[in-house]
Amino acid sequence: MYPEELVKPMRDELIKAGFEALYTSEDVENAMSKKGTTLVMVNSVCGCAAGTARPGAIASLGAEKTPTNLTTVFAGVEKESTQRAREFMVPFPPSSPAIALFKDGNLVHMLERHHIEGRSAQMIAQNLAQAYEEFC
Repeated sequence: MYPEELVKPMRDELIKAGFEALYTSEDVENAMSKKGTTLVMVNSVCGCAAGTARPGAIASLGAEKTPTNLTTVFAGVEKESTQRAREFMVPFPPSSPAIALFKDGNLVHMLERHHIEGRSAQMIAQNLAQAYEEFC
């Protein structure tokens, strides 16, 4: 578990962009039960989260179509909510960072860590914008 003073700025970066932080499994259940599209950003302290995943997810919100609901869990910090969110992402193995798009609670698009590493924030944003165009 990482100390709160370390992760707060990383969490706040997404919250300031309109993401709702999910702290409990109940928070995740409530988010996933909402109609429409829900983006779940599995946040992380790693460099690819800071360099491309968070900036890419935030930049994707400039697309013409965007998800109805924006949420985030923090791997290595909010164990309960992260574990529950990952259960919705099966058959994909646990990955952080990761970005998942759900439509009416069903997984429709997934970016795992290996899709994020080595790619620019712009590439992540474009990938997500294409998914939004199809599913939102």
